[in-house]
Amino acid sequence: MKKLFVLFFIWIAAINVVYSQDVPVSGDITTNTTWTSDKTYMLVGIVRVQSGASLTIQPGTKIYGQNSTQGSLVVKPGGKIYAEGTKENPIVFTSEFTKSGSTRQPTYGDWGGIIILGNAPINVPGGTAAIEGPGDTYGGNNPDDNSGIMKYVRIEYPGIAYSLNNEINGLTLGGVGRGTKLEYIQVSYSGDDSFEFFGGTVNAKYLIAYRGWDDDFDTDFGYNGKLQFLLSVRDPQIADQSQSNGFESDNDGSGSTNSPRTGPTYYNVTMIGPAATTTTQYNSLYRRGMHLRRSSQNKIYNALIMGWPDGLLIDGTNTVADAKAGVTFLKNSIIAGSVLGNLKSTDAAFQTDMPAWFTGHGGRTFTTNADVKLADPFNVANPNPMPLAGSPVFTGAATPPADGFFDVTGNFVGAFGTVNWASGWSSLSFATSVKEDYNNEIIPPSFELSQNYPNPFNPTTNIRFALPQASNVKLSVYNVLGQQVAQLINDYKEAGSYTINWNATNIASGIYIYRIEAAGQVITKKMTLLR
Repeated sequence: MKKLFVLFFIWIAAINVVYSQDVPVSGDITTNTTWTSDKTYMLVGIVRVQSGASLTIQPGTKIYGQNSTQGSLVVKPGGKIYAEGTKENPIVFTSEFTKSGSTRQPTYGDWGGIIILGNAPINVPGGTAAIEGPGDTYGGNNPDDNSGIMKYVRIEYPGIAYSLNNEINGLTLGGVGRGTKLEYIQVSYSGDDSFEFFGGTVNAKYLIAYRGWDDDFDTDFGYNGKLQFLLSVRDPQIADQSQSNGFESDNDGSGSTNSPRTGPTYYNVTMIGPAATTTTQYNSLYRRGMHLRRSSQNKIYNALIMGWPDGLLIDGTNTVADAKAGVTFLKNSIIAGSVLGNLKSTDAAFQTDMPAWFTGHGGRTFTTNADVKLADPFNVANPNPMPLAGSPVFTGAATPPADGFFDVTGNFVGAFGTVNWASGWSSLSFATSVKEDYNNEIIPPSFELSQNYPNPFNPTTNIRFALPQASNVKLSVYNVLGQQVAQLINDYKEAGSYTINWNATNIASGIYIYRIEAAGQVITKKMTLLR
């Protein structure tokens, strides 16, 4: 028994040592402050970066939100945050229950979240408002206001309710100006919205909303920024009592036409909903991939909306009128796998016209999600939204404008083309797809091709094929000169589907030929491996 008590106290002491390593942070930050990667930090209650002060966070730094005090970080108007991680060393804000020695598992809403407030315009009468949650004031008349930088940052398990319909989101942006830089940010397991923009003009790229509770991207109070390369992935079982959407956009809560009108411009969005198929069981509180309502004026290009109950809902007199006039639109986009309907409106006449309105803007619909040919988008634990060979996302897209913000290479539908921009820094781990240049094309044994180096390629690549019947199979990979560099499969005896994991680390990049011998037939294909 004595030994048990000794072991118990050693265990308690070990936990205390782990927790005591954190630097507790509370109250106001009033001078320029740096958090370094050789320490971990604990947000105790609401920590505010006051006007005139800056908070710099080194790459690789980990910050915990304390659960019992609803730890949160607020950057006040005039304050700045420089949280600039790297692809290899992202900055991570997370639950204290992710710590080694924690007695419980992390979950939604374990801590508050991050709130950045600025002096850019909002449409609330008087020009300022109190932010949801802690109630700090934001808004002003400077569209170029600069609140700092957030780059290569993960925000995990945030999102608490201060009271009913008064919540902190994963990342809340209130009146943030376009002098602020936001890139490569993932919000995971948020207890409310993953991202919410309350007015302002800030632009952002490479955003991931992963398994949030309420909406993925919420815009209101006159937000007028630019957004490109957005991904959201939903857990079929988790949705909010207020009803969960991918996009939810309002001019304001009453649907007024107060100026500036909410009118962000988007390019390259992928919204993976809860329904992999029409028979998938999902939470009944799920609603729409995009809910555009209350006089908002969204301009959306190259969006891919998959597996939602409703693909798109245009809601309200002013929003419908703006859609008819071409002020609000969804262009060069794809809606697939909708359980209840692709296109809906609260206006009965426009509901009838919506298919023609959508196709007139270059829109396409597909009955099933499989028709879109993404690698594995509905694998909730490890989704892979990369397009496969022959995916319709590679056609029919609009080329983004060369305006200094939008990336003009985003001339595909959805958040991903051939480049996996989530690799390395995000918590998602998925393989690059293989783009097959020739499908089922027989190439003579003595072929000759010129070398091609489109991009360095991912060291591991999956090749998938199916056998229609039991047979001996041999698969070999050849480089462009015809030299055999790897024999990956030998003598599969049974019919079925197979995936070959090919590690090509030591093989030069470029075009490769692989040869499948099955059921007495030889099929040779050419593929280009891309990052």
